[in-house]
This record gives sequence, structure tokens and C-alpha cells, in this order.
Amino acid sequence: MNLPKVTVLGLVVVLFMRCDKQNEIKNGEGFVDVKGGKIWYRVTGQGSQTPILMLHGGPGTPSYYLNPLSSLGKDRKVITFDQLGCGRSDAITDTTLMTIDTFVEHVNTLLSALQIGKVHLYGHSWGTMLGVDYYLKYPQKIKSLILASPCLSADLWMRDADSLISTLPDSVQIILHNNVNGVPQDSTILARAVTVYSNSFYTRKTPISADIDSANMRTGWNVYNYMWGSNEFFALGTLKNYDRTKELASIKVPTLYTCGDFDSATPKTLRYYQSLTPNSKLVVFKNAGHYTMHDNPEDNVRVISEFLELVEK
Repeated sequence: MNLPKVTVLGLVVVLFMRCDKQNEIKNGEGFVDVKGGKIWYRVTGQGSQTPILMLHGGPGTPSYYLNPLSSLGKDRKVITFDQLGCGRSDAITDTTLMTIDTFVEHVNTLLSALQIGKVHLYGHSWGTMLGVDYYLKYPQKIKSLILASPCLSADLWMRDADSLISTLPDSVQIILHNNVNGVPQDSTILARAVTVYSNSFYTRKTPISADIDSANMRTGWNVYNYMWGSNEFFALGTLKNYDRTKELASIKVPTLYTCGDFDSATPKTLRYYQSLTPNSKLVVFKNAGHYTMHDNPEDNVRVISEFLELVEK
């Protein structure tokens, strides 16, 4: 079978190793042809341990904000990429491409192009939805799952958002609830209310990092709006009925759940997910919102590294 064409920007050499060993790739970046366009990727890190593939959130929020996790590459390759429709990958307008099945196949195409047979899979936010669905279709390619600040039930996500809004000042609650209910709001007032929510449950550490700024500036908003909706609090897009809680019992690889103690993916909901998942554990990072890798990068890297070390034994 012919492999997908790889257009290389940095030097990426695939060395064919013994069939029982992971193929080795050198650090660099490039583009891979997928259905609908080209996706950008980067390989960093060193060592021969099983690589880790990073799936960013959104849908449509590119991988810049995952940069604080690059130090996971002490013993292994770290593969990051921007999903089609955002960041350094091609933009798209065709909504038939904006499906979870399409993005699952893009992940598979990327791994095939890089000649990587098995990975640890890290997903953040929407990336956990994509990651779980990838595992369910290609379980033989996954050595472990790291599900960071996950959304594995759109309904539970919306319930949590409603609960978190109720902890904010009344003036903010009214504005956000009106927005969810479709009541027109003054854009400046709405932006201030959303900032209050974001500073409480997304990025608690200030100032916001340049990585998050870059991710926000190059988000594929059309992908986000079509698949999720116009705001974080209520799903109106194609993912509105997403729920994989019944499938969690079928996960057969070691699984690590993580979130912040002030996360929009609440510790309460993660404890529920973890209770449904065999051979899994949960770690809650202190003083962190949804972007735990921004608010508490040191603990993120330490916990994930320790988990990967145990899995590799």
C-alpha cells in the first residue's frame, strides 16, 4: 500500500527497525496529506521509549498551548500536530470534513505516515473525545491513555458549566445564562462576563501565556461553532449528543485522568469517569483551571512522566 505523501520542512527520517521495535523518527516538522488538506506536525524529544501523541482541544484550538508539555520528551518522542481547520494546518469550510470520524482517520494517517505503530495518547478537552474514539477504533495502536480535563459526555459538561456559573456573582450569572438561552447581550458586557468565567475555570494564572494567545488567534472558529456551538457552556453543534460513558468499561489500557481543582471539567465528573474505567487513576492539580498545563506545568509533567514510567515497566 502506498503511504500518504509527506512534505518535509525539518528533516524527518524514518528508519526501518526490527519488526518488534518502534520505528525511529528524527526531530523535525512537516505536513501530511489527509482527506481535505494538509496537517502540520512536529516531532521533538529524545530516547527510545514509546512516543506520545498529543491531541489538542477545541475543536479547532491549535496545539500551541500544549508547548509546556514538550519536556515530556526526556525519554521519548513527543508528536504534536494541528488538526485540520486550525493553526498551521489547512483551513477548511466543508462541513462534511468536520466530523469526529474524519479526525480519527487523520490521526491514523499521521501515525502511518510517520511509521509509528504504537503510542501513548494524550488528549486535552475535545482531544479526549477524539482520543477515546480513536482508541475504540484502533485499540491495538494505543499503549496508554492520558485524558486531561476530558469531555466524555456533552450533557455532563453542560451540567458542570451550569453549576460553575452559579458560583459567580449574580450580575455575571444573569449575563451568561441569557447568552446560553439566546437572549441578545451587549457584546462588551458579555465579553467581560466570559472573562470572569475564563479566569475562574480556564486560566487562573496571569498573565496569559503567549502560547495560549497564539492558540486563540489561530483557532478555527468555524470548526468550533459547527461541532460544538457558540459558547463553552452549551453544546448546540454536532457533538451535542456525544457520550462515551458506556464505552469506558471497555478500555483495556492503563488510563490516567487529570484535571485542575477549578477545572470546567470538574473533579466530581472526573471521579465518575474514573470509576467507570478499569485500570485507571485520577490526579487533580492544585490551583489550576482547564488549562492545567498553563496553570501548573511542573506537576503536569511530573505526574504524566511518572505514569508513563510505570506503564513502560
